[in-house]
Amino acid sequence: MKTPYKNIYNVLKLNRFIVLVTVIGAVLTGMTSVFMVVKLHKELVNNAFVVNTEGSVIPLKLVNQQENLEVEVMAHLELFHTYFYNIDASNYEKNLEKALWLGNSSVDALYRQKKADGVYNRLLQYSLVQKVLSVESKLKLQKEPYTFETLTVFEVNRGTITDTYELVTTGNLIHVDRNFPKNTHGLLITNFFENSLRKIESL
Repeated sequence: MKTPYKNIYNVLKLNRFIVLVTVIGAVLTGMTSVFMVVKLHKELVNNAFVVNTEGSVIPLKLVNQQENLEVEVMAHLELFHTYFYNIDASNYEKNLEKALWLGNSSVDALYRQKKADGVYNRLLQYSLVQKVLSVESKLKLQKEPYTFETLTVFEVNRGTITDTYELVTTGNLIHVDRNFPKNTHGLLITNFFENSLRKIESL
């Protein structure tokens, strides 16, 4: 005798299959959506868009931040060493004030030590002119704080005599908020130290 309940197991199996397919489809759709959102986010981070005069949207590729970092660090170090060591009786206060914005207390401590040792008094007394000739830095930018070693060549003009010196300094760099125009690169020198000073003999 046939009853309407004879194929109930088949109906349950069919329902379970439909539910399983629906769940799997929903999971796959969700995963695909997440993947597409992440991909879109990465593309937006690496691109900027402008509208031209005709109303078309033009993507502009942003320069990779890591590539910019080396340029900014080199510029920051050159600016600091120029301010700190390129001094004479007329500009040393202004230049040193600018240099102190680019470093932390380690730079200030060195400045105070030089002041206590009479470096700046001699600059005034003998009208010395200290001129930076070159600034070359070696960097390690794998992780913050970044490390540097800088070779600064400068000359000291004593009127009739000009001596040339080679100074090696080391330290670290960290990111801080940009401060225009006092710290345009948004970097701060820490653990600054003068490692060696050598007079370059004339040939």
